[in-house]
Amino acid sequence: MIKPKTNNPEQDKLLAEGKVLPLMEEFYTIQGEGFNTGEAAYFIRVGGCDVGCRWCDVKESWNPNLHPLTETGKIVSNAAAQPAKSVVVTGGEPLLYNLDFLCSELKKNGIKTYLETSGAYSLTGQWDWICLSPKKNSAPVDNILMLASELKVIIYNDSDLAWAEKYAALVHPGCILFLQPEWSRIKYTMPVIIDYVMKHPKWKISLQTHKYMNIP
Repeated sequence: MIKPKTNNPEQDKLLAEGKVLPLMEEFYTIQGEGFNTGEAAYFIRVGGCDVGCRWCDVKESWNPNLHPLTETGKIVSNAAAQPAKSVVVTGGEPLLYNLDFLCSELKKNGIKTYLETSGAYSLTGQWDWICLSPKKNSAPVDNILMLASELKVIIYNDSDLAWAEKYAALVHPGCILFLQPEWSRIKYTMPVIIDYVMKHPKWKISLQTHKYMNIP
């Protein structure tokens, strides 16, 4: 498990309580993927990930020591100042950290909470929506499969379709199922996904529309 190295007991305590987080970036934008595509939201991207997907498009998020420990209260204040009262917490892998305090403070400000996670670590925080995107390197843990609002599987190779079906069988019946082409392989995987969804209509297609819109 990757965690920031602070060499500071007080900072370690605050980090364990979720009162500081290694903040890579925060920004107000339009959700580009999955069920909530097209909705305005404030994104909070925390640093730190040891899942190690080779096609990850934010590899700079992997090392948490590159990103400053930031007071969670300040992050919440920035989110509360935005017109849309919804926050997407992403990474990296956000569940490396205790997110209870972040979510409770967001809730106090009337902000809906959305999580994007691989599910590789135990769930913390109170969430209005959980987007579970499992990765082959680190299987989901605990009961997050039964709590996921949507299952979003990234398709890089044809074999990923069978792997997606494995997890579709493990989520609860109301979970929305998405297949999403890996961006660098979209010319190859898109026709494969279209054909598959037409034959297996329980699935929907998710696209990274923010890349088409040229927004974060």
